[in-house]
Amino acid sequence: MGIYSYKEKTPEIGASCFVAEDARIIGDVKIGRGSSVWWGCTVRGDVHHIRIGENTNIQDMSLIHVTGGKFPTIIGNNCTLGHRVTIHGAFLHDFAFVGIGATVLDGCEIEPYGFLAAGSLLTPGKKIPSGMMFMGSPAKAVREISEAEREMITRTAEKYHKLGQEYSGGQVQRLR
Repeated sequence: MGIYSYKEKTPEIGASCFVAEDARIIGDVKIGRGSSVWWGCTVRGDVHHIRIGENTNIQDMSLIHVTGGKFPTIIGNNCTLGHRVTIHGAFLHDFAFVGIGATVLDGCEIEPYGFLAAGSLLTPGKKIPSGMMFMGSPAKAVREISEAEREMITRTAEKYHKLGQEYSGGQVQRLR
């Protein structure tokens, strides 16, 4: 794992987290128990702090950063950040969902069960209300999420928690 102190700030990683060996976690970062940070991710808390809750999954190639002196990044419990997501100085409540390749910029907020669709761009200062889907670039409200989507958000967090536990428990083995 690439865990780095920066200016005497050392990441704190909770019990039973999975952090892929090529992920990089830097500086003032706290990650709650049971969360997972997958292959190729960077979580860089150098010029402000990053807080990630419990059972949250940050999927492959995602980037989490902050806005120096202005916006930390706060990510709640049971959140899903799909592959190649960028979060920059934003606040994601519990059960927020950010689809593959989406970007969330400075001062944004995603309330519980807020859903940002794949490939979307949430521009600075925007807010996704609880239970709403936003889509596009720039992202705009398109509709309320369905009950099936709400269940998928919960199920995805549970699935990635279990998968992270399998990886931590030796189910993946480096061959070379």
